[in-house]
Amino acid sequence: MLPKPYQQFEQHYSEAGLWSKLAQFAKGAGRELILKVLQLFYASRRKDLPVWAKTTIYGALGYFISLIDFVPDITPVVGYMDDMGVLTVALGLVASYIDDEVKAQAQARYNQWFNT
Repeated sequence: MLPKPYQQFEQHYSEAGLWSKLAQFAKGAGRELILKVLQLFYASRRKDLPVWAKTTIYGALGYFISLIDFVPDITPVVGYMDDMGVLTVALGLVASYIDDEVKAQAQARYNQWFNT
């Protein structure tokens, strides 16, 4: 699970909130961050995902979409560094659930949005 200070952000997660945040900030957030978000999202939809992994993912995604951010996302470059750290930790913790199918779904969505 994520460290305790980040676990509280699970309550901020919602699918609608995630899509709204991505619609507003995807271009400024960068490819690497957006792919991490999408991989966590698609992993969260797996039927075999245990509760601890789902909690970890929702905590990380909740932090990403939360308005209570340690470093505001509107701050150029630095604004997403804290999000990247939290997302990277979450991905490391649930790495065994980020299989080729999850990666392909994330990449397909990214390609759809950015016409790549």
